[in-house]
Amino acid sequence: MRVDVDFEELVKRWAKGVEEWKVRRSLEVIQKAFDRFDRIGVAWSTGKDSTVNLVLVRSFDPDIPVLFGDTTQHFPETYAHRDRIAREWKLNLINVVPSVSYEEVKGDRERCCHALKTVPLLRKIEELGLEALIVGIRWSEHPARANEVYFSERQNPHHYRVHPLLHWTEEDIWSFTRAHKLPYNPLYDKGFRSIGCAPCTKPAPPGAPERAGRAQDKERIMERLRALGYY
Repeated sequence: MRVDVDFEELVKRWAKGVEEWKVRRSLEVIQKAFDRFDRIGVAWSTGKDSTVNLVLVRSFDPDIPVLFGDTTQHFPETYAHRDRIAREWKLNLINVVPSVSYEEVKGDRERCCHALKTVPLLRKIEELGLEALIVGIRWSEHPARANEVYFSERQNPHHYRVHPLLHWTEEDIWSFTRAHKLPYNPLYDKGFRSIGCAPCTKPAPPGAPERAGRAQDKERIMERLRALGYY
């Protein structure tokens, strides 16, 4: 889907708070996605990384479908942040909900994540006929993502995952957020560094890795979850 943008102007606009080559590389990935695919969506969790990703992607298409995976178990702050930003930015927000309840799958981490997040996401990708989903993951946030590529082909349904922020660091994300005065989930001010579902997320201990506040039994099976379609 060709989009009419001034690429160099976008680089100039967003290259603040982060090295220019990083912004340029991210915008190049997004540009290639729009050149290559006609039906594209962007995933948004309301987290720091996906918000930066959302801002860059919407520079190319402000009406792009924005998929929020509503597991029904997010923090109240997450829902409030989602609703405020969706309203203020006039997002084309699509709430992706599961067909099973948390009560049916809790206690089995792999089944829970798969049923509440991955299955509904894949179903929505197929329903919308998306050829690509743009996702804001990074190499440095988890070993299971360290070997990811910018364009990753997936099956069932067939589509591509596009990852413009792979080369960014956590510090880059926050520097960019501050430089551009982007809104962020208030849980970050309470010691959270990575935000997921409420039953599985807590503030990270001082000096611990970025995802130390996530349920560690889930973190240990991230490779399996990603093979099933998780981010």
